[in-house]
Amino acid sequence: MIDGIIRGDLKGILSNIRKDLFEGKKVLVTGGAGFLGSWMCDVLYGIGAEVICLDDLSTGKIKNVDHLIGEKNFEFLEQDVVKLKTNEKFDYILHLASRASPEEYQLHPIETLLANSIGNLNVLELARRSDARVLYTSSSEVYGDTKVVPTPEDYWGNVNPVGMRSCYDEGKRFGEALFMAYYREHGLDVRIARIFNTFGPRLRADGAYARALSRFIVQALTNHDITVYGDGKQTRSFCYVSDTVTALFLQLTNEKAKDEVINIGNSNEITILELAEKIKRLINSKSMITFHPLPPDDPKRRCPNIDKAKRILGWQPRVTLDEGLTKTIRWFEKFTSAD
Repeated sequence: MIDGIIRGDLKGILSNIRKDLFEGKKVLVTGGAGFLGSWMCDVLYGIGAEVICLDDLSTGKIKNVDHLIGEKNFEFLEQDVVKLKTNEKFDYILHLASRASPEEYQLHPIETLLANSIGNLNVLELARRSDARVLYTSSSEVYGDTKVVPTPEDYWGNVNPVGMRSCYDEGKRFGEALFMAYYREHGLDVRIARIFNTFGPRLRADGAYARALSRFIVQALTNHDITVYGDGKQTRSFCYVSDTVTALFLQLTNEKAKDEVINIGNSNEITILELAEKIKRLINSKSMITFHPLPPDDPKRRCPNIDKAKRILGWQPRVTLDEGLTKTIRWFEKFTSAD
């Protein structure tokens, strides 16, 4: 699934990363048919890497990578990272496999925990055997209901370890600990990205897979009620996908980023209600905004301190929320009916 919007964004990403580091290199992308994973596959293919895309399609979609299937340097493997077995060796591993939508991972808590524990162990053992550099996409969810905003990487978090969201929050926290253990015990070249809310083309909007932003767009496009949980005063910070993907490649390739944990996100904070109103206005929708009970342990605020990303990676977001929303809305107008 690729169109002019995605192609334009890919061109921008490719202009900001070093192509020579990946040409002819063998790269494994777990969760490669997912939202972010498919973008990573597109970029890697575009810079001449041999790409192995692994995904069990529990949340990823084959049509995110169908334009690459059959190409010489791309291979798709339908496999669960928890059951990962291969004798192949890789130069780089990008570990993105995990359920990520709160509603969806709460429906599958065991699978979510296993992907971020046994799945991580499998990836790290493969990286150790391959002597590969490995990037782990962790999450702002490790901070829980943070008491420090904007939140820096040295904040230890405020997480309910047995709550409804703990399967993801604690799964990612364990994953980070395991990655750092492999760095300390085996000297493995690991990098950990704590990703804040990312949006853009290919973000799912259907059923339990939906995130607030994508759900709002589809509801507004179809003139259905825009469903806001709680009073909408909780905040999030949204980063457009091309900015996030650029940051991930910069973190993967920068020698100063070895064994570092880095926040990747946009530091502009907005309430969920303001987001719903903005999307409604951009679409000129007739939808009504309705309010529903707030899920347990839903964080009140979410905003990253990105000073470390600026200092180490020389990166900060370039795409404004309005620019990103306009692109994303245009994309959903094309593809919503196909879902």
